[in-house]
Amino acid sequence: MNASDLDLDYQLPLEPGLDELGIGVVGAGFIIRDCHLPAYAQAGFRVVGICSRNPARAEEVATARQVPTVYRDYHDLLTDEEIQVIDIGVPPQHQPAIIRDIARRGRHIRGILAQKPLAMSYAEGREIVRLCADAGITLAVNQNMRHDQSVRACRDLLQRGWLGQPVLGTIDMRAIPHWMPWSRELHSLSTWIMSIHHLDCFRYWFGNPQRVMASTRPDPRTQFPHTDGINLYILEFASGCRASSWDDVWSGPVREGSQGDIGIRWRVEGTEGLARGTIGWPSYPAHTPSTLDFTTRQRGDYWFQPRWPEAWFPEACCGTMGELLLALKHGNQPPISGQDNLETLKLVEAVYTSAREHRMVELTAD
Repeated sequence: MNASDLDLDYQLPLEPGLDELGIGVVGAGFIIRDCHLPAYAQAGFRVVGICSRNPARAEEVATARQVPTVYRDYHDLLTDEEIQVIDIGVPPQHQPAIIRDIARRGRHIRGILAQKPLAMSYAEGREIVRLCADAGITLAVNQNMRHDQSVRACRDLLQRGWLGQPVLGTIDMRAIPHWMPWSRELHSLSTWIMSIHHLDCFRYWFGNPQRVMASTRPDPRTQFPHTDGINLYILEFASGCRASSWDDVWSGPVREGSQGDIGIRWRVEGTEGLARGTIGWPSYPAHTPSTLDFTTRQRGDYWFQPRWPEAWFPEACCGTMGELLLALKHGNQPPISGQDNLETLKLVEAVYTSAREHRMVELTAD
């Protein structure tokens, strides 16, 4: 069964004219080269140029992805008034300084797509959001799991009421990430790099939780110093819904000689139905679409199994940049706005605090 058979909202619909806004790219690492730029080409977005701290890498990526201009650095990129949108793909500890500079100097810049995490603390994230608002810049954050096709389709099922009131949501991640060298410099490993995806996904499905309980331990395989390798956490919502994730970046001694069981599975139980799915990215670079199965009392005793050809990487990046371009076209805020992302940062910080201090953490409004 194709997703179109059920008219499921599994990917963001794009509109003509989004190529009127020129995009400048800051960074030339994996996420830019292999995810953002192929997705933008597929969607027809117009990338004007690129820069990187490593000029040779920027040249190589520009050649590989047919980007017309390579700039010396982002200061040089900001002088090009053809660029109205900045796509940032740099490590999180370096991103806030670049956004501050754009807010101060980029008079013609209308929008920024920042990487997640927006910042390595809620306080710094709030400062960045305020600076962009004061500068008249629309800020979006690349929480791209929202545009994984199974995650977005599950959100559609929830909004249609086909699952009824959410009771329990779970994500079971057994995957081994490739930690980039810059991750050694961070005060947090899995919480701010991996768990942030799942915490934002739970917010996307169920809203903001009231409190969290978390436990963590180091990953036996990762050799550089860290405390939060494997993350376990429970979220409590005012509605009574509960959500939990096992973010296991160890996954057993797979690389040390044992058989493995690698994958990401999720499940949402509601009063009217049940949805379950798999996330395809652990199979990367194989192009592996995520999956969704669901059943609902409202449509008979049957398991629906919609499928699609798109995958999280790279197609989800059409969704995040697409949300920003559509917001700029229509003069509104994107769903992945910086302001919305502050709630994700607050949640991530609460999980990290709960695990470190061995206590429940309440989430309060500012």
